[in-house]
Formats: sequence, C-alpha cells, structure tokens
Amino acid sequence: MTEKESNDINEEENNGPLLIEQLEGNGITSSDIKKLKADGYHTVEAVAYTPRRQLMVVKGISEAKAEKISLEAAKLVPLGFTTASEFHSRRSDLICLTTGSKQLDTLLGGGIETGSITEVFGEFRTGKSQLCHTLAVTCQLPIDMGGGEGKCLYIDTEGTFRPNRLVSIAQRYGLEPNDCLDNVAYARAYNAEHQLNLLNLSAQMMAESRFSLLIVDSIMSLYRTDYAGRGELSARQTSVAKFMRTLQRLADEFGIAVVITNQVVAQVDGMSSMYNPDPKKPIGGNIIAHSSTTRLSFKKGRAETRICKIYDSPCLPESECVFAIYEDGIGDPKVEEE
Repeated sequence: MTEKESNDINEEENNGPLLIEQLEGNGITSSDIKKLKADGYHTVEAVAYTPRRQLMVVKGISEAKAEKISLEAAKLVPLGFTTASEFHSRRSDLICLTTGSKQLDTLLGGGIETGSITEVFGEFRTGKSQLCHTLAVTCQLPIDMGGGEGKCLYIDTEGTFRPNRLVSIAQRYGLEPNDCLDNVAYARAYNAEHQLNLLNLSAQMMAESRFSLLIVDSIMSLYRTDYAGRGELSARQTSVAKFMRTLQRLADEFGIAVVITNQVVAQVDGMSSMYNPDPKKPIGGNIIAHSSTTRLSFKKGRAETRICKIYDSPCLPESECVFAIYEDGIGDPKVEEE
C-alpha cells in the first residue's frame, strides 16, 4: 500500500463517525461499552448527542457512570460554536444523490441532500415509492455520477417494496443487478414500536459498513393504525417525535441522506377548501413538519408525468417541476414531436 493510499484511508476514517469502542478507558470499561451498544449506541457521536438522563436509562449505567461517559464523548466530538465560514465550508462538502431526473435534481439544488431529512408526500400513485426505488440504486453510484458510493437501508411499512424494480433501474445505470440488490438492506416494519427498533438496528449496520441512504416508506402508516382516536393523539405524537429525532441523529452521525414518504389527509376545517384548490395536507402534524428539513409535494400529471413542488425548505425557493415515471425509474418527461 502506498503512502498516499494510506493517507486517503486515514482521512476517510477521520471523516466518518467514531466507533463507540474509542470511549473505552478512563474509567469506562468494555462492559459499559457492551451495555451502550445493546441499547442502540454504536458511535461516540450517538452518545455525545444524547442527554445525560437518557444514558441513565440504559440498564447497568449509573448516574455517575452516565456523567463520565458524557464527558468523555464531549472531548472527542465538538459540541461548541463554530464560525459561519467553517460551517459553510463543511456544507460545501455535502454530496447530493441524483433522483434520476435532471429537472428534479435542478429543482432540489443538485438532488437529495445528505445529512438531512427529505419528506415526500402526496396521494397514492404520485410516484413516492417509485422515487424511493430509484434512489435505492442511485445512492450506490460513484459520486461523479450523482451517487453516494454507499449502500441503502429500506424500511417498508406498507409492503410496496419490489426488488424487480431495482433490477431494471440498475441496468439503466450499468450496474450489476445482483450486486445492486445485495447493497440494499430491506426490512418490513409491522408496528410502530418495531419501526423504531429497526432504526436502532440500522445504527449498528451503519457502524459496520458504508451506507449513504436510509428510506422509510411510509413513515405515518403504522402510527395511523396503532394509535386510533384523539385520546391517543398525544402518545402518538410523542412516539413520532422520538422516531424523527432518531432519524436526524442517524443523518448527523453517519452523513447519510434520509428520505421519508408520507400520506395526505383531506382538510375539512371550515372554509379552507373555498380558498385552497387542493385541500390536502401531509399527516403527522407539526412534529413531522418541524423535523423534516425539506418537504416535497407530489401530484399526478398527464399519463406518466408527475409534478413536484417545494413545499418547505430552508434554502430552496418555492417552485415546481415535472418529472416522469418509467420502467427504469424516475426520469425527465420525453419531448413529444409535433
């Protein structure tokens, strides 16, 4: 191995998350590390971003030990202020994953941003799951082709995942279909609690291998059935908030792109339908709204075309574009010859 290759590997390791084993020492034993890992903490960042009282909930971790672990983690992970120029420099290093459509990529400022949560909502048949299938393949592409050079984690709550769709999309990009399928870790969630447990399992997998994308399709489906009626609304929103916080933690820890799909509900409040030509809103309330970095609204167009509108974003203007759904994934609409 040349000195340059060795430096590149060290640089890559420095840029990645710190494995929790690095906390061992200074009064923190291997037994403590095992207890933390059993509770879903696999990196130093995960510990540093967690409140001390939450670490005390871990079985076998005392108050004094939790304080010691927090202090040691804070020494390794910068948690203070930084200049805006430094933060701007770090953001310029973020990569974007191509959606397969040049028009949609342009609308999104380059594609799906890593390190943040992108929410896609709309009625059925608007292309939400189709976008997820396309991204599950494009995230594996080299960075110069709009990919993330990593694997994909796919949490399916509605049973809409179809591996044969990945095969045709992989062929479009010249990827080996079997290798492409092997790089997608799929799990079906059967209830809201199971959905959260899968995130803890995701953290373990990401600590062991390079992932660039996490998909949850769809995020609120199981919450709608597991928590019924207004009496359980508070408990539902508390659970949703915990799930979204865990998603953001994973995005921060591992620098992955997080894509969630969401369902819509008709607004029936007063005279909203009189002034709003399309009185539908994403479910999940303010919890989902505040937790998502970028929110995209999908609508049906003519034939295979669909319309994407920037519903909410900290840096993208409110505009829209047209994309299309084909056998080999998301693409640009074909120009019809007159």
